[in-house]
Formats: sequence, C-alpha cells, structure tokens
Amino acid sequence: MSKNIAVIPLRKGSKGIPGKNRKKLLGRPLYSWVLHEAMQSSLDKVYIYTDDEEIIQFVSNEYSEVEKLQIIERNPDDATDTASTEAAMRAFSEKISHKYDTITLLQATSPLTTHKDINQALSEIESGSWDSVISLVREKRFIWDNKGNSLNYDYRARPRRQDFDGLLVENGAIYTSVKKQFLDSGIRIGGKIGFITMPADTYVEIDEADDFIIIEQLLKKRLIAQKGMPGTVKALVMDVDGVFTDGKISYGHKGELSKDFNMRDGMGLEILRENEVLPMVITSEDSELVKARMKKLQIQDAFFGVKDKYHFLDGILQERKLQRSEIVYLGDDRNDLANILSCGWGICPNDAVSEVIENSDIRLNNRGGEMAIREVISFILNHNKRKR
Repeated sequence: MSKNIAVIPLRKGSKGIPGKNRKKLLGRPLYSWVLHEAMQSSLDKVYIYTDDEEIIQFVSNEYSEVEKLQIIERNPDDATDTASTEAAMRAFSEKISHKYDTITLLQATSPLTTHKDINQALSEIESGSWDSVISLVREKRFIWDNKGNSLNYDYRARPRRQDFDGLLVENGAIYTSVKKQFLDSGIRIGGKIGFITMPADTYVEIDEADDFIIIEQLLKKRLIAQKGMPGTVKALVMDVDGVFTDGKISYGHKGELSKDFNMRDGMGLEILRENEVLPMVITSEDSELVKARMKKLQIQDAFFGVKDKYHFLDGILQERKLQRSEIVYLGDDRNDLANILSCGWGICPNDAVSEVIENSDIRLNNRGGEMAIREVISFILNHNKRKR
C-alpha cells in the first residue's frame, strides 16, 4: 500500500475552455506543470485520473520511466459537467480500494504549484496535528460587504500595507486529507484543518481563457528567476528541425526523403567536444534520417520522439548532476520555450518563431541550418574562456 498518494483529476470535456487540460502553456500541456512537480515531490504515488484518451497516450509515452506514476481511467458518470470534484475523488478512491494513508488533490488549473509546496502539505499532515491540510494565499485586500461596511479593517484608521495581516484565501492548488477524514466525510477537507501558505502569484487559477495569458507571464518570470546566473557551460542542448536544418522536409510517396544539414556545424561539434562541452539533442521527431545524421556526428546523447522536453531535460540533468545554469539550450519553436527560459542561456536561430525570439537571451545572426550551431559554439567557447 502506498502511504501518501495524490490524484490529479483531468476531465476531457470543458465548456468554458475546450480542451483546457491539454491546452499548451509555454509549449507544455497545462496538466504537465503540476504533474512534473508531483513526480518530483516525496509523494509515494501519483495518479492521473482521466477519461481523455489523448492525455492517457501522452502520459504513457512521456513519463513511462516514472515508477510512482499511474493512470486510472475515469468513470463517465463522474466526468460530466455537473459532477463535483469530490465525486471524482470518491470514485477514484474506490477504484484503488482506498489503499493509502493520505490522499492529496492536486489541480491542473494551478500550474504554479511546486514540489516544495506539496512536500510542505505532506509534512503538516504527517505531524499528526491535522486531519486535513489546505493551501492558502495571504491576500492584503480591504474587504467590504454589499451594505458598504468594511469587514477586515477600520476605514477610519487605514493601516499601512506592511502592517496589515490581510486575509488567508484558498488558491485551489493543494488539498491533503488523512484517509479516515476523507472516507467519513466524503469531502476534500474536514476535521482539524491545518494550512500551508503559498506565494501570492499562485492565487491565479485557470478558469477563463484570459487566465492563460496571466499564468504564462507568471511562469516565465518564475523560470527566469530560478535559473540563476549562467555558469561555465558544460552542455549544449539542441533541437533538430529549424536548428540543424532550415526546417524544410522533402517528402515522397514512401514518406520522408531528405533534410539538409550544414557540414560546418558538424565540424563545430567536434571542436565543442574537444573543449569538454557535451553536445546533446532532444527532438520531438522520430526520424530515421535524423538518427542517421546524429550517428554520423557521433552525438551519443540524442533523444527522439520527446514531447515534454522540459521534463525530459530535468531528468537528464539530475542523472548527470548538472544544473540548468550550466546549460545552453538552442531551440526555435514553442515546445522549446520552457527550456529556453529556464537554462543558463536560452538561444535561438535568427529565423525562430516570434515568441521564441522574444523570450531568448540571444538571437543568433545565422538562420537554422545555416551555421546557427557553429555560431552558438563560438559563443560557448568564448564564454567559457572568460569564466576561467
């Protein structure tokens, strides 16, 4: 039996925002943000509970190496517009025969949740002081009722913001309960209720289409803040199409025929290795032509068919004991955005898509397939010389 589990309920249908859970946020599906953090936390088991075949396929393909992750198919009757989250939780609990000590509800609509927040909630519940724990945000707002009465302060002696405690407000991110409380009450919190506080920006949940715009800016800000100052570059991580190539593909009746690669980029990669910088390729494509080219270039760390590049790179860095501040990431399209924002140097070819150009640290002079890689290698070698 898993001691501490979490469930992330994902419903296929969404009237407010069609396909909401699958909608891309910085090039990643919305649910992947909280799922990634849950997998990084001290939870014993993380369950995706969904009726969405696309999500099931994506999760099965992208996170198959994560032992603590499991998919449970959601019942049709608790995946309707009128079904409550509690109904889904109760049905899920029955499906796993209530085999847990604590259950945590994590919401995909709160993508700013971190593994540290999850661990803090688990620590509170494991203290034995609480039957359930909820995540809150301290909001320093002055509240009034419909009759014109100030509720949480005296308007005649308005406090300074720094002296004002404000209110603790639910942010909808984390709800943790011991099994007995949940099974007895059938709801996510009850009994003796404790709480953790999360940063003010986590108050924003995705309920409306415009919330994606706000959350995306908050995620960008957080990723940039977390990466720290760039250090000595130890690895160059590259996309393929639009980086090694100009992004064009020739097709015939039998499928993919050709891609054009620049020979001078190949020579640059030899120079990179001679200077003890690891070249690495992570691409969403699964092309035999690309595999053959990477083999010719002797790039041993080439990974194909990767859709969630941020999660995949995170796993590699943990395995190699590398920091994102030691990585140069070279990409050209939206599925590279999370890595471009979070690595020590996020770099793009001159002809990258506009959103990538806007969020890169450096826009190269050269286009993809036209010595963009050679240009970034020169940058790395010069940067490392200055760091010595």
